[in-house]
Amino acid sequence: MATAGSYAEFGTREAHGVSPTYECLSLAVSRDDELLTLVETLPPDKRQPNLLFGVVRLLGGPVHDPAAFRDFTVANWPAVETELHARATQTNEPGRCAVLLPVLAALPQPLALLEVGASAGLCLYPDRYAYRYGDHLLGAGAPVLTCAVTGMAPPSRLPEVAWRAGLDLNPLDITDPVDVDWLDALIWPEHEHRRARLRAAAAVATAEPPLLVRGDLVDDLPALAARAPAGATLVVFHTSVLYQVPAPRREAFAEVVGGLPGHWMSNEAPEVLTHDALPEPPGEALYNVLALDGQPLAWTRPHGQAMTWFG
Repeated sequence: MATAGSYAEFGTREAHGVSPTYECLSLAVSRDDELLTLVETLPPDKRQPNLLFGVVRLLGGPVHDPAAFRDFTVANWPAVETELHARATQTNEPGRCAVLLPVLAALPQPLALLEVGASAGLCLYPDRYAYRYGDHLLGAGAPVLTCAVTGMAPPSRLPEVAWRAGLDLNPLDITDPVDVDWLDALIWPEHEHRRARLRAAAAVATAEPPLLVRGDLVDDLPALAARAPAGATLVVFHTSVLYQVPAPRREAFAEVVGGLPGHWMSNEAPEVLTHDALPEPPGEALYNVLALDGQPLAWTRPHGQAMTWFG
């Protein structure tokens, strides 16, 4: 089954060295014919490991013991299946702002930020968080986003944001405890620092909730972009979103966003948003490519924990 391969790859590439629990669980699922048969009854976009694991955690199921996970999932499959159909992988990781910040800080200020696939909008506040790049601390308050950087000098200033908005097929409400619980369930088991970071970022967003619009990244993007204030540099951005979008729609999105004024910043896996030539990634773990207006700039880790600038 193709699903078996996707779970094996999730374990060996994404979870390896990052979440021993999910590495072990993914590999176990990849070898479990009964579980795979159940998962294969779902639409392709509902078979993702992180979605299944998050739903089981949301329902109170175990993930640290593969056998217990299997028993719970099989015994409670109707409830699991219902939640899988209702939910989407919307990991709203504010740590990703640490790899976006060097580009945002270098653009003409102030900025009008428009995030595609914004979830609850926590990545719309790069000006409100603090950052630690090695020994270099920028900003104050919480959360503090830590990122290892190679091949570049850390940014020396925070961006000035005049307007922030998000577009999502299913935007989450950061003031709704149920939506926050779902974001929490998507955080990997060992990552207590990310759990604390989510709560701190949620407090920032709750104090000034972002403009979030329910809509499609192709059909509804131009209208939302047109609401950006004059005199601000429009930046349409997305990070680890396009893998959930079919290839023809990704191509249509690239055409639409390329025709907008301002800039397009992407942070996606190289097989999802391709570039003509890329240097070798710095390791075997999963890396995204940070790009501005289609020009690749750096390798980044998916949760913003490291970036390697291209020479």
